Amino acid sequence: MTRPLQRPGWQRGLWLAAGALALATGIVGIVLPLLPTTPFVILAAFCFARGSERWEHWLLSHRRFGPMLHSWRARRVIPWRAKVLAWVMMAGGAGWAAWTMPGPWRWAPAVICLAVGVWMARLPSR
Repeated sequence: MTRPLQRPGWQRGLWLAAGALALATGIVGIVLPLLPTTPFVILAAFCFARGSERWEHWLLSHRRFGPMLHSWRARRVIPWRAKVLAWVMMAGGAGWAAWTMPGPWRWAPAVICLAVGVWMARLPSR
């Protein structure tokens, strides 16, 4: 993998911005049922690894996100508790969206959540 310092500054800036956006989305996902936190934090770590060693180190040493990211990088593992919490939150959010959204778009969140849920189910747990 190419380290961040070997990239032009504009590329590092784009990777850093993408990582910040992914991390912000993951943090919003902590309280918003339709957004799972784990995939966005993994994406943020991926982006930070290409854009900023400092931000990557911060995320990897974070007390909540760090252990999950180390498990992901070592064995492609998402903790069982994170999976269950994500499934419950996505199911609740998809049900709420199906009830409140008008028209045919009411099932779009459920389809997206189902795809993410199946992807997570296929991954090992520790």
